[in-house]
Amino acid sequence: MRVPVLTYHSNNVSGNDHASNDHVALATDLRTITRLGLRIVSLHQVVAVLLGEAPLASVERAVALSFDDGSWFDWHDLDHPSCGPQRGFAGILREHAAQSGRAVHATSFVIVSPQARDELDRTCLIGCGWWGDDWWLPAQREGLIAIESHSWDHNHPTLSHTAQREGRKGSFSAVDSHADADAQIRQAADWLDARLAPHRASLFAYPYGQANDYLVREYFPHHAAQHRVRAAFGTEPAPIETGSLRWNLPRFVCGQHWGSDAELERLLAESADRW
Repeated sequence: MRVPVLTYHSNNVSGNDHASNDHVALATDLRTITRLGLRIVSLHQVVAVLLGEAPLASVERAVALSFDDGSWFDWHDLDHPSCGPQRGFAGILREHAAQSGRAVHATSFVIVSPQARDELDRTCLIGCGWWGDDWWLPAQREGLIAIESHSWDHNHPTLSHTAQREGRKGSFSAVDSHADADAQIRQAADWLDARLAPHRASLFAYPYGQANDYLVREYFPHHAAQHRVRAAFGTEPAPIETGSLRWNLPRFVCGQHWGSDAELERLLAESADRW
């Protein structure tokens, strides 16, 4: 089992080429994946295989996609103030499926707290109300983009207040107690479950890709009945393989681990099942 997970941030728009725009990158990379004869499978399927619940053949010659943060740019077409109209990630996926005749799927790891997203919309975007959750339930029902947790408030440094008990912001490694973990992880799962039923949140992506020993060795494996998470994802640049650590699974990040279609092709040649 060797399945690379490719991660994109729809808020990453500073130009209109692969290196400066994750929307351009996603559209280009989907064509590269198809050209190389690889399939796109869901993260839930990858986790099922990792846990021995699904056959290995279901993820052979496959890639999985994930999005982080969960703003409107994942779903809506928006007019960026400096870079012009941007096709939302959902539209890019639908168009690729129609043109290629291949199934596509992605998982969006969303910042759950409405208050945090409202503040982040002002501090990290341009204050247009583009970080709402109105699209999460339609996305989940359509089945194109699954909604999963990127924590309650990301412990983001631009927030006036976060759930971290000591006010240490800007690093998810500071989430190192049961109370903090429940506030960031269990609270987020409870909120998603209440609003996206019958869907139940079961995957988690660490903000900034930052795990720590408490979360990986204690909280996730020993409190599963409370948080209900089946697997957690970091950003170590490696494929998911048989035996990968369930509570800190690797992902490749667009712009950090590759920046062009040629670089992605090399990454996939080294990381995916050989073709």
